[in-house]
Amino acid sequence: MIKTVCIVGGGASGLFCAVNLARMDRNIKVLLLEKSNKLLSKVKISGGGRCNVTHACFDIEAMAKRYPRGRHFVKKVFHQFFTTDTIQWFRERGVPLKTEADGRMFPVTDSSETIIDCLLEEAGRYGVEIKMHCDVKRIEKNAERFTLYTRETFFNCDSVVIACGGFPKTALFQWLKDLGHTIAEPVPSLFTFNSPQHAITQLMGLSVPDARVTIMGTKLHQQGPVLITHWGVSGPAVLRLSAWAARELAARQWTFTTLINWVPDLTEAVLRDLFQAYRSEKAAQKISGRNAFELPGRFWHFLLQQSGIQEEMRWADLPAKLQHQLIRNLTAFELPVKGKTTYKEEFVTAGGITLSEIEPHTMMSKKINNLFFTGEIIDVDGITGGYNFQNAWSTGFVAASCIAGNNG
Repeated sequence: MIKTVCIVGGGASGLFCAVNLARMDRNIKVLLLEKSNKLLSKVKISGGGRCNVTHACFDIEAMAKRYPRGRHFVKKVFHQFFTTDTIQWFRERGVPLKTEADGRMFPVTDSSETIIDCLLEEAGRYGVEIKMHCDVKRIEKNAERFTLYTRETFFNCDSVVIACGGFPKTALFQWLKDLGHTIAEPVPSLFTFNSPQHAITQLMGLSVPDARVTIMGTKLHQQGPVLITHWGVSGPAVLRLSAWAARELAARQWTFTTLINWVPDLTEAVLRDLFQAYRSEKAAQKISGRNAFELPGRFWHFLLQQSGIQEEMRWADLPAKLQHQLIRNLTAFELPVKGKTTYKEEFVTAGGITLSEIEPHTMMSKKINNLFFTGEIIDVDGITGGYNFQNAWSTGFVAASCIAGNNG
């Protein structure tokens, strides 16, 4: 008798699981149910339409540290299917990947359509049956089989893979809670910080290449490029910090203060000595002239303005009080934050199926045999840079290997 496997969700992990399962065991009927009218929607828009497939990190321990939630879990998963396997998998199917300076990996075509076409061709080659507009509302386990109910119909199968992505509200997990699973409360991750009406927003579009951003009152901080936007601040440092601080900031209703060090390699003491030297060496020069920190000119003028330093003031005339304020604004600029903005296509939800209820070597539920979870539905999320897709590929592949009864 042919075994039927239903995969709920046509995103990265669902489709990757489907095509690998169908390839590994041609005697399994693979049925993929997608609630919308689009497959791989996040793949399509990821990386500005280029698809950030994975990250060029080839050490499992180092890679696992890029996941604010699920670090120890993904380590076990990555031992079975890792970045090297992802690169090889796509290469073998005619889709070579390239590495950019920051480690992000994209198809050499710079088009997400290449990844989509590859996966859909594999689905066609191995006979994956895809049904669109199938929103699963309830799952029942009857003896050894499952019944999946949508509004219009139902499907019977021997195994189920839940790969439907994350949900923003706990209530939306009810159909999975009804199966006896526990949900880690979902909160947003990978978002930008809003500072409405703050003067810094006048510098929208300006980027500071290296800054350290800290959540005031915590030890949570990240360093890297910071982009000033018309609503506040964004950029890699902010996005990574939003991931690590996701639960903390949700508890604060996204109202908090950041401290930004715009010159993270310099201490206050070094800056005091530097400015003291400027008083004698550049006594007649305007402070508003070229700064020694390689900060954008407009931004340097902004910091001077925020410190109460007039445009015409010379180094020789800089009062100690204003110098102290400038050092403070350089090393611990206080930016009040009120609210967040979803970061384009990178939006990720922290939370989902509690990891203690999933076996990482198989992705099978510890509560119900032949029920599997992959991708963002589980309580794993990575920072921006290809990490969430790697989790999708890895968990999808591991589930497929278990169902097929082999290691791929």
